[in-house]
Amino acid sequence: MKGIILAGGKGTRLYPSTKAISKQLLPIFDKPLVYYPLSILMLASIKEVLIISTPYDIGDYEKLLGDGSELGMHFEYAVQEQPKGLAEAFLIGEKFIGKDSVCLILGDNVFYGPNMTRLLEKAINENEGATIFGYPVKDPTSFGVVEFDKNHNVVSIEEKPKEPKSNYAVPGLYFYNNDVIEIAKHVKPSKRGELEITSVNNEYLNRGKLKVKIFERGFAWLDTGTPDGMLKASNFVSTIQDRQGFYVSCIEEIAYRRGFIDLKKLEKLGNDLANTEYGQYILDLVKINKK
Repeated sequence: MKGIILAGGKGTRLYPSTKAISKQLLPIFDKPLVYYPLSILMLASIKEVLIISTPYDIGDYEKLLGDGSELGMHFEYAVQEQPKGLAEAFLIGEKFIGKDSVCLILGDNVFYGPNMTRLLEKAINENEGATIFGYPVKDPTSFGVVEFDKNHNVVSIEEKPKEPKSNYAVPGLYFYNNDVIEIAKHVKPSKRGELEITSVNNEYLNRGKLKVKIFERGFAWLDTGTPDGMLKASNFVSTIQDRQGFYVSCIEEIAYRRGFIDLKKLEKLGNDLANTEYGQYILDLVKINKK
């Protein structure tokens, strides 16, 4: 399975902070926002990742992440000229995806919860077409919304409905088989002029190939679309790390624990960041695992 991080858009709701830098490069506490979706792909054992961003910002992602080899991965980069919708990611990434299945994750999504790796593996192993997720929110009008029947089967998915038929929003994490490329090619632009991911999901639903898994209580899906959301996400990560002593979305640690890199490589990565608490955390992991 391949992975795509869609990190485009102008981030206008965060102006002036994002007038000169991509939103997904801003920090959530002690690491760039893009580390959080990248860590989810890594937990799913996805090693080949395409990062899509704007013509102006794509070079900054390359500077930050490189070719992925330091993490035992492979990164490629592509440009989305204009924000024409999430489904365009599959058209931009067609060559990268090839004949593989693909996971799309939005670059501004932060997920945290118990048994995350198990949940991701289950989504991949049980996927026969498309697997998406449902997450209960107070105000679902800003999201794609899933409607269920009395037996919890999916009936419909609506994009930003004025009168939602449930309070289950669809977070920005999607697993698809290779059919998604051809499906995306036939999606017609919405009234907003975008290729909506909801149209892709509804096509899978029409084919009887869509599964929706519910994030249970205890899982967190954090909104980073506003300054207040960024602050709350940072405070959340800070609290978890301070109380538990384990770092959230430390991509170097995940690369080691998933077997992408060995202990020697982890130590080098820690030494490169030795002047920070983040780097010291990595070096402490090295000491523990050398015993």
